[in-house]
Amino acid sequence: SCLIDGHLFSAVDIIRTIRDPEKPNTLEELEVVTESCVEVHEIGEDEYLVVIRFTPTVPHCSLATLIGLCLRIKLQRCLPFRHKLEIYISEGTHSTEEDINKQINDKERVAAAMENPNLREIVEQCVMEPD
Repeated sequence: SCLIDGHLFSAVDIIRTIRDPEKPNTLEELEVVTESCVEVHEIGEDEYLVVIRFTPTVPHCSLATLIGLCLRIKLQRCLPFRHKLEIYISEGTHSTEEDINKQINDKERVAAAMENPNLREIVEQCVMEPD
């Protein structure tokens, strides 16, 4: 399972630098994502399921969907291996977690969100690699 550990760290490294949409901090600094929130499971030959559970800073965080979107976009672009991605809010940490989980795991809704120029700009700023 050494390989999976390597994949785990690459996934963690990719998301730790994502910036919060409203604050100058990264998601890691705000403890929205931590190393323990990422799981990687082998699901086929050279294909992995990456599961992320993130914790919004407040239970009614209006940016939870946006943060989920940032996580998805950045991982889709940067993961160096074939993968399926599931992103969830940590259980019990958000008032509308079920709705948000559905939204950020629905390919069509993610694609539609990224077609919105305002949303896309915010996402791009959040996922940009720090200099």
